[in-house]
Amino acid sequence: MTKKRLLLPDTMARPGWDFVKTRSDVEAIAFSPLSPLAEFRVLLREVDGVALTSTPLRAADIDAAPRLRAVGRIGVGYDAVDVQALTRRGIPLMTCGTDNSPTVAECVMFMMLALCKRGAAMDALVRQGRWTERYAELPTELLGKTLLIVGFGRIGTRVARRCLAMEMNVLVYDPYVPGETVRAAGCEPAVDLDAALPRADFVTIHCPRTPETAGMFDAARLARMRPAARLINTARGGIVDEAALYSALNAGRLAGAGIDVFEREPALSDNALFTLENIIVSPHMAGNTRESLDRASLTVTRNLLSILDGAPNRDYVVNPEALGKDL
Repeated sequence: MTKKRLLLPDTMARPGWDFVKTRSDVEAIAFSPLSPLAEFRVLLREVDGVALTSTPLRAADIDAAPRLRAVGRIGVGYDAVDVQALTRRGIPLMTCGTDNSPTVAECVMFMMLALCKRGAAMDALVRQGRWTERYAELPTELLGKTLLIVGFGRIGTRVARRCLAMEMNVLVYDPYVPGETVRAAGCEPAVDLDAALPRADFVTIHCPRTPETAGMFDAARLARMRPAARLINTARGGIVDEAALYSALNAGRLAGAGIDVFEREPALSDNALFTLENIIVSPHMAGNTRESLDRASLTVTRNLLSILDGAPNRDYVVNPEALGKDL
């Protein structure tokens, strides 16, 4: 019996590896996401499926993998994968659906609360013996504040539920979601992003980076936000113009920001944003917790094997046109 061969990142969480071990017809091969491209391609030649974290998969990589029949992302983003090249080969790309959505939503709440409660500044006052300065700049509340959610998919909807429970007003801008759906979720649809921005105390971004959304928050759009407003980006780098964001924060035209994703990753340590005190940053970790990575490891391995077994989990397929009629 010829075994199905899966190429899996050695950083993948243990539940996925344990699941693969239950299949006697499957051979799992580990690779390091930090491996040189040449080494990755050598391994790719002999496998039927591959799971990806940060490793890009370009047309040349796909051409170097004659046996490849399934690709899975441990996550939901796939901007580093050549989907068209996969589709031409009839290879489905699958993501992990909602596995990290609660985690990202929690990170958004953390950033909002850390900013309005001035978490880092308050911590410093105690540690540095500056107790008497605690009234110099007061924290603020979420109660009654208006949040604008840009993108109302798996994550945006979860953020909305959490913020409604915090007694906030929630606006939603998503041209691909009907207004009735937004209203049914207890939120107010915003047809015009530029008109909605001045109304918001917080703006949180939950859309993919595409030609349509790249540079969406440029200097002109940031200027439409209120000086007391805060911007959260846990979606993708490049949606927010970092130079324009620095200028707005540094000049006091924007009160604060929470940024998990950057135009260049890993972000350079001399990024001007890191010199500001009214911003909190994290290294593209909003969707990563022990729990979410455990869930994703199981989902990605099940997804790959669903293709190789001839019974694809269609709900997770990014390019359904790649599925043959017999699948």
